[in-house]
Amino acid sequence: MFYFPSPKTTDLKERRVQRTLEMIPGILTWITLIGMLVASFLLPIWIAVFIIMFDIYWIYRTIFITYYSIVAYNKLQNGKMIDWWERCQNIVHPKEYAQTIYDRMAQLKLSLRKNKMTFTERRTLRREIARLAEYKREVQYIATEKIDVLDWRKIVHVVLLPTANEPADVIEPAIQAVADSNFPNQQIVILLATEERENEQNRLEKVNYLQDKFKGVFKDFLVTTHEVQDNEMKCKASNATYAAKKLMVYLDERDIDYKRVIFSNFDCDSVCHPQYFAALTHAYITDPKRLQRSYQPLPMYHNNIWDTNAFVRVIVTGSSFWHMFQSTRVQMVTFSSHSEPFDTLVKVNFWPLDMISEDSIIYWKCYAYYHGDYMVRPIYLPISLDAVLAETYWKTIKNQYKQKRRWAYGIENFPVIMRALWPDKTISLYRKFRIGFEMIEGHHSWATSAFILALLGWLPLIFGGPAFNQSVLAHNLPFVTRYLMTLAMGGLVISMFLSFVLLPPRPAKYGKKRYIYMFLQWFLAPIIAPTLGAIPAIDSQTRILFKQYFGEFWVTDKIRKK
Repeated sequence: MFYFPSPKTTDLKERRVQRTLEMIPGILTWITLIGMLVASFLLPIWIAVFIIMFDIYWIYRTIFITYYSIVAYNKLQNGKMIDWWERCQNIVHPKEYAQTIYDRMAQLKLSLRKNKMTFTERRTLRREIARLAEYKREVQYIATEKIDVLDWRKIVHVVLLPTANEPADVIEPAIQAVADSNFPNQQIVILLATEERENEQNRLEKVNYLQDKFKGVFKDFLVTTHEVQDNEMKCKASNATYAAKKLMVYLDERDIDYKRVIFSNFDCDSVCHPQYFAALTHAYITDPKRLQRSYQPLPMYHNNIWDTNAFVRVIVTGSSFWHMFQSTRVQMVTFSSHSEPFDTLVKVNFWPLDMISEDSIIYWKCYAYYHGDYMVRPIYLPISLDAVLAETYWKTIKNQYKQKRRWAYGIENFPVIMRALWPDKTISLYRKFRIGFEMIEGHHSWATSAFILALLGWLPLIFGGPAFNQSVLAHNLPFVTRYLMTLAMGGLVISMFLSFVLLPPRPAKYGKKRYIYMFLQWFLAPIIAPTLGAIPAIDSQTRILFKQYFGEFWVTDKIRKK
């Protein structure tokens, strides 16, 4: 049986290691925040130099992230243009398919030479030729290496939709999007995972409505009702594990091989792209290490982006860009709605039952099981989720804070991951240190950078004393930091532009002046970064530091504006 450490271990030695590791993020954050004040008083010159160096680093970081966000955006646009269903059907015979692609490219090139076209038409045609040329090389590689391509007709998709108190009108669009996809519905199973603690009447009405609505649409529509056990937390992970174990019984009764089952763990408001399951199937059947992969679409919070308020729109747009950037990294980690082989989930014994953050920890369980030979493969198609929206403006902001705090609570993974990977001698020491450093640095930056950028430039001037304030450095510090931060604003401008390009169509109920609000919202970024960015991260790290652990998964309220 595969062993993965528990954060609530009763072994005394393991408990000491766990406790030491989980204190590190909070200690580093508070040392940084308090050290900013103390050092500004005792070492103002050194702090001034640090500020300038940090600003330069931040410009580099902004340029780096912005560049790769644009790369991801281009890949996303390219992914939407590809006919994944056509590729899925033909890749089973790669040698013949490579010739078909070659012939199609030749026809397009001939058309490009002979026909009179506008500049836009020529550009579109050239891009299609470039896409085909890139894919032809991939198909030729599959044929040359004789990679075992699975038959798409033997693949079964299971879409898990865990629900606690969400109403049917939130879940229905998610299921409808699956039904509307261009992959055969008779190879898709919907697994609606409900909670026993939900009001029984509401739960049964919701389940009956959805089952009646989609009766006969899919291969099957399964419903499970999870009752929290003594060794479990009230969390999404325990519900998902319960549903997955029930699925094992269903598959065993029908003699369905787990290796042919792709399990998509979706938030119940996830509206997938029509081509997602075709693209996912293509990625799975052509990958020789398919059991050592997770598959991640790009999360966009577009379901109700026009309905929510400016504070939330800036937060969720920033989150979308962050995940676009992450999709270009080798060490990408699963987040929110994603897919993975069911066979691998069974091998690692599903999700931990005593942790809040289930979407990324499952990646690390698989990573540990395969001794580091496991990675996330991005699917460059969007999956649309709900942005935070409540009955009132203030409650929406309050709920957004709670959601960000729950996301930041993902630092609870750090001690468990280090305990899982450190004894594994097949994973290099360098890789272990890199994983640990990236987790610590990411969450530390999340909690402190906004305050360093907003406050640290002024603290030496306030606490540095007369001697420092009369120095040349003190006189130039505000101008230098302002100039460097102005350069860094270029990344915000590009993000603003991309946010407008990615926006879904404007609902008829909103006038064109709504675009003005969408533009003006970005001026709130200096306020939002510390209040709804850094403070929730500090909150989570401090809770863990002082053993004020979350007892259950906070479910974000989801409503629909009529």
